[in-house]
Amino acid sequence: MIRVMIVDDHPIVRRGLTQVLEGSEGLEVVGALATAREAIEAVVELRPDVVLMDVSMPGGMDGVAATREVLRRRPATRVIMLTSYSEDATVLAALDAGASGYLLKEAEPDEVVRGIRAAAEGGAPLSPQVARVVLGDRRPAAAAEPLTARESEILALVGDGLANKQIARRLGISEKTVKAHLTSIFQRLGVASRTEAALWARDHGARS
Repeated sequence: MIRVMIVDDHPIVRRGLTQVLEGSEGLEVVGALATAREAIEAVVELRPDVVLMDVSMPGGMDGVAATREVLRRRPATRVIMLTSYSEDATVLAALDAGASGYLLKEAEPDEVVRGIRAAAEGGAPLSPQVARVVLGDRRPAAAAEPLTARESEILALVGDGLANKQIARRLGISEKTVKAHLTSIFQRLGVASRTEAALWARDHGARS
């Protein structure tokens, strides 16, 4: 069961998300909070696997600052920004604060559910508009060395937002093997994170 905490100052958003997530198999909403400060206080007690965090909230602290503090208090938690803001500076600040993903509120419910599942398993869900923002600022260079066929296959699945466990199941290999290939991929591409690898895959047209 994936434990999810919702942080948004609009009651209708909290209720709507709760209904969607509680109706999805394997997801449990453990808290729906209205401010960033409430989230920081509750994260240790509620122990969410994934937090859906809005950016703009009242109370003197925004979602970006809250993300940084939530991850300081509970590093095992994954934070997905779920917001209407897609400005370059906001997106980049959220990812720099440690957010695992960034989805826009215009996303379909299924996309949000998929993003939660992917983040819980180590993935980096990004709305297409957000991926373009990040690519514009942090466009990775071409690979220094060509990838093997298997590495290209795995990279394409990373670009689709799949986590290691999902990739392993899809390809019929062990999760340990996936991790070994990813280490090699990161070195060949000259990237330092899964998000950067996913963006490289999208930028260079890697397809699963």
